[in-house]
Amino acid sequence: MERKSIALITAPGIAERLGADLVEELPDMLDYYITDDYEWDVRYYEDILTGGTNDSKEVIEAVCDKKEDEEWDFAIALTDLPLFKDERPVVAEALKDKSAALISLPGFGFTTMKKRVQESILQLMNEMYYGTSDEGRQASAAHMESQDKQKFDALRNKDSRKLIGSRIFERISPLIRETPQEEEEGVDVRYTVKSKPGGYLRIISGMVFANEPWKMFPAFGKIIVIAFTTGSYALVFSTVWQLSMNFSVPRALLLTVFSILALTMWIIMAHQLWEKKGEENRTFLRKIYNVTTFFTLLMTVIMYYIILFGMFSIWTILLMPMAQIEDYTSASPGIGIYFYTSWIGASISTIIGALGSAFEDEEVVLDSTYGYRQRQRHEKLKEEREQEKEEEKEEAKEYEE
Repeated sequence: MERKSIALITAPGIAERLGADLVEELPDMLDYYITDDYEWDVRYYEDILTGGTNDSKEVIEAVCDKKEDEEWDFAIALTDLPLFKDERPVVAEALKDKSAALISLPGFGFTTMKKRVQESILQLMNEMYYGTSDEGRQASAAHMESQDKQKFDALRNKDSRKLIGSRIFERISPLIRETPQEEEEGVDVRYTVKSKPGGYLRIISGMVFANEPWKMFPAFGKIIVIAFTTGSYALVFSTVWQLSMNFSVPRALLLTVFSILALTMWIIMAHQLWEKKGEENRTFLRKIYNVTTFFTLLMTVIMYYIILFGMFSIWTILLMPMAQIEDYTSASPGIGIYFYTSWIGASISTIIGALGSAFEDEEVVLDSTYGYRQRQRHEKLKEEREQEKEEEKEEAKEYEE
């Protein structure tokens, strides 16, 4: 049986891990969705360029060049960067003649990626194999009709004109399929978002997901220790308990919001995470990066706050007898006072104890922002290109000799 090779060219990070996970599963799915006339050989290849540019045309050109160099039959790029065409978010593109395609992971939004990426790869392969024309879509639909409907039922997309199956996010912000006119070279089919606001909602939430805010949490170790120590000491005395008796719920909510936002902004300023004017990024892209950084850190700080609240709740229940609390408050407040006071204590200790402190591992925080990761990739890409030039010079010298 003839073999067909497919390369998943991935950016470092989440895209690379997805590529590694999909290698074993895709061949059987390709038999089902495309054709079983071939033996499908799927591999993944990490390349910095797919994570170093926001221009979809530049990415697809790099994919085509790599495919020709490596003599693959098909190549699909997975990038964790948002891609745009005239400032419109691009989720996926395919070029039939070159058998090359790309997928922008942030375009899927804040959601689990694996099933969506599987469905997208299969649909793009379908577009490249059968063609993007109406006839090609009809041939694809006929092939799907001949298959067992129950097989791979976890994958929801069985439509020859959709990138992925219908899910909640797709109902809120639907994707549309475009077949650009002949004058636009370099793409035969493009999947983008129906509305710009919906597109930016997808892109920003997807970028936050790709930043993996939960992985930044270990860097909060020192901050948690400082905040918990400060709060625990304060909770031994009567002031916070008396304060909680006179604190209304709206005031407590306002204090919570203020403490979380204050810590988030402190981290951004202390570690210079804000993308500034005059740097390489375009204005609208710089704004997207900054909004993404803010929400990534906000999610991490909220996780930190919830854990701190839990720690204070356990501490007060175990170590503060009700008789002592009644003595502090001159009342019989009930067990709810433990949680309410812990809530206020978490807010106060976040403001007093955490602000001004620093992370143990700053690199973890920096690596969770798009601007920093992209600058690192640009530098590495520049080094690789300079090294290639040096090697070419050495080869030229040897040839002359």
